[in-house]
Amino acid sequence: MPLVHGTELFQAARKGHYAIGAFNTNNLEWTRAILKGAQELGVPVLIQTSMGAAKYMGGYELCKQLIEATVKSMDITVPVVIHLDHGDFEAAKEAIAAGYNSVMFDGHDLPFDENVAKTKEIVALAHSKGISVEAEVGSIGGEEDGVVGEGELASVEEAKTLAATGIDFLAAGIGNIHGQYPANWKGLHFDRLQEIADAVDLPLVLHGGSGIPQDQVEKAISMGISKLNINTECQLAFAKATREYIEAGKDKQGKGYDPRKLLAPGTQAITDTFKEICGWMGTKQVKLVPVEL
Repeated sequence: MPLVHGTELFQAARKGHYAIGAFNTNNLEWTRAILKGAQELGVPVLIQTSMGAAKYMGGYELCKQLIEATVKSMDITVPVVIHLDHGDFEAAKEAIAAGYNSVMFDGHDLPFDENVAKTKEIVALAHSKGISVEAEVGSIGGEEDGVVGEGELASVEEAKTLAATGIDFLAAGIGNIHGQYPANWKGLHFDRLQEIADAVDLPLVLHGGSGIPQDQVEKAISMGISKLNINTECQLAFAKATREYIEAGKDKQGKGYDPRKLLAPGTQAITDTFKEICGWMGTKQVKLVPVEL
């Protein structure tokens, strides 16, 4: 079964100057849509759950089993990483215990020394089980599961210190925002990204990928961004397609109210969005697991 921890995948992406998509799932349809897109393109994918989505879906163990069973039932042959997105200390430990391949411990809202100390604990626990770890320095703007970030720029020195804890990927605030971007958003801070990329030899993560202009994302990827997080863009595509189906009265035609039909346009919209984004991320194809990356 092609479930992997992802460290080598993202290291290869940084060396190859491309990115791999990290797509949030919210239910079975989301999971199937993401996996379908990955299989059709022949690209690796990271499927992640936020703490809120995991609670909604029934817990980390159920989320892991759902993704794992869907990979098997769909005969997926590309590498799949099951990842915790923006987990606090306890959530990271729970996801590790549940068998996730990869976890993000987000301690950006803690005093920096405490963030470092707890990151080290998570790294030791995760690595003992062959699980990848992502950490965050600086704050990503917007709100994620009730945690509000102002979007300050990450400190280069703090990035180096956090990287030294043994983490596998590093998320750094460079002006990016969760959710939809406001009209007065000033764009990514490429000078700071370059400074961090020069100082840290790890795959770098760009959160809040939905809504950043394509040219800015492509430039960021060329500078070391190897993991691009996408959620809002898929949510908007799903909502738009579902709204159009209902507004066209298709739910009132025959058995159009059947959830398998009602949710189909939105599910396909997620797959289409996935494939479009992966296309300009330059994600390299991987046919089978294991393979030479």
